[in-house]
Amino acid sequence: MYKKILVPMALDHGISKDTLEIAHALCATDGQITALHVYEVPRGSVSTYIGEDTVRKGFETARALLEEKVAGLGGVNAEMTRGDAYRAIIEYAVTHDFDCIVIGSHKPGLSDYLIGSTAAKVVRHAPCAVHVHRDT
Repeated sequence: MYKKILVPMALDHGISKDTLEIAHALCATDGQITALHVYEVPRGSVSTYIGEDTVRKGFETARALLEEKVAGLGGVNAEMTRGDAYRAIIEYAVTHDFDCIVIGSHKPGLSDYLIGSTAAKVVRHAPCAVHVHRDT
């Protein structure tokens, strides 16, 4: 059983409920679960056309959706961060000393095999155990 479990959540995927249930099953009685959403701010030329106010509103909308997804789930803390998804997940896990990451993964496409999905990158670079839940 794990004491500190990190559950990265892509708010636009429907498997968040499953990954949280898995985290509960793997969590020690006195353990804690943190649901983390990484808000990816648009980069490159797109960022030129998006103001900070739009980014802030998007961040707050994502925070509200994350809070809604974890509402009523005892022992789950909701956290948000900004950045590139897999890098932010790894950094958060290292900084907060998590001993397990439970992450969902969709069925991989060709580009995932060539450059890797977020889940695959987390598995390769995580400082702790990683449980991958494949959406069927």
